[in-house]
Amino acid sequence: MTRHDRDDAGDLARRLAENAEAVCRHYLSAGRRHGNYWLVGDVRNTPGRSLYVRLHGPSEGRGAAGRWTDANTGQYGDLLDLIRESCGLFDFRDVADEARAFLSLPAPEPRSMASVDPSVSDRGPAGHTAAARRLWSMTRQLAGTLAAAYLRHRDLKWLPGVTALRFHPTCYYRPDDDGPTETWPALIAAVTDLDANLTGVHRTWLAPDGHGKAPIDIPRRALGDLLGHAARFGVAADVLAAGEGIETVLSLRQVLPDLPLAACLSASHLAAMVFPPLLRRLYVVRDDDPAGDHALETLSERARDAGIEVMALSPRLADFNDDLRHLGRAALRAILHPQLAPSDVARFLEAAPI
Repeated sequence: MTRHDRDDAGDLARRLAENAEAVCRHYLSAGRRHGNYWLVGDVRNTPGRSLYVRLHGPSEGRGAAGRWTDANTGQYGDLLDLIRESCGLFDFRDVADEARAFLSLPAPEPRSMASVDPSVSDRGPAGHTAAARRLWSMTRQLAGTLAAAYLRHRDLKWLPGVTALRFHPTCYYRPDDDGPTETWPALIAAVTDLDANLTGVHRTWLAPDGHGKAPIDIPRRALGDLLGHAARFGVAADVLAAGEGIETVLSLRQVLPDLPLAACLSASHLAAMVFPPLLRRLYVVRDDDPAGDHALETLSERARDAGIEVMALSPRLADFNDDLRHLGRAALRAILHPQLAPSDVARFLEAAPI
């Protein structure tokens, strides 16, 4: 982003913040106002309450109007970021054009190439992906770490061949743009495309003893390009199970170790996942909430258009990790058995060690 673009972004973000509620009603119409916040499921306008936008506040800094956070994914930003994500835009010029159209502002005067400052580095999606790759390069293998202890505490003990998860002992965490930087141990998940290229990471900050998440406001955050991609466990061919959370899909791995799995990290990203080219049956590992229902509906429609059979896998409790921890592995097998296609029962469930 050039210096001119940064100035333009600052002006547009300020104007949008002055009309924060109108922005929310337009781009997040599935949400509603609650006090000084607009609540909705996520930036893709899914019904729910995970994402909250501050409607009034100072023009800058912590608590500024227009600042938003998704407590589910850890995403945050200003209203320009919200427009980018909700409209699926990548280039700043496209985001700025959309914001100007909403604000009924005239298009800017065209600039010559000589006015572009080449010394300013790009901090868009490519820069975030590069940062994610740097972070991944500083992680260590999972075995014997606090991250492994955290997973065991959630009864996730069958992890052979899991290379998409690693550990960082002192991963940076900052509560907000103006807050001090802290360090916490973290479980790091690699987010990859279908060609196994790393496009992002997902961080879960952990308590020092590994028996839970760190005592911070937002213990999970993603970094990089997540849209369409996933944290992957196994290589998908004709059959794949995809869900939102890492712990949820890893719970299935405890009883279906050979079934390829994908954790898309949020309901909106699950709905937008890219299908493997040979896929013929997709199991949607749904969470028992409105966002999960919406993701299932959207994904089912896309899959049917692609000629892919969709089957939902529903937990008995809130999610499959709750089923695993509170009901046990044998009960989880019994819950999944009638929900699988008969050929997949023989292929993945009956062939698995008990």
